[in-house]
Amino acid sequence: MTSQDRISGDGVSRKKIVKTDEEWKQELTPDQYRILREKGTELAFTGKLYQHKETGTYLCAGCGNELFSSDSKYESGSGWPSFYRPVMDQSVETASDRSLWLKRTEVKCERCGGHLGHVFKDGPEPTGMRYCVNSTALTFRKKD
Repeated sequence: MTSQDRISGDGVSRKKIVKTDEEWKQELTPDQYRILREKGTELAFTGKLYQHKETGTYLCAGCGNELFSSDSKYESGSGWPSFYRPVMDQSVETASDRSLWLKRTEVKCERCGGHLGHVFKDGPEPTGMRYCVNSTALTFRKKD
């Protein structure tokens, strides 16, 4: 494993995590690997965090990066955990996704590049965004 120092927009140093496929396979479950590293998805309405209601922070299952707060989670009806904003803009990055003959915007963990899901411009205020995320790509840290 290697990491690369970067200074984010908020002036905080963040280490980018770079691992080989074999290293990821050793650390992740097969489902986590399929989603985070191979851009897979889980079936709608089946994810362990889809109807999760506790207060806390949702983290990347690959590297522990803080991604979303329970304060921004909402019921979108999509079948996946949905959030209207990340914890910080620098927590996630986006990329164009033209798979499945659709034009979508992929959401990835900024720190390890793991595939989280997609973001759409049909969410609630104040952002109008819907970050539609696979439960398998997340872990949860309950607020004390």
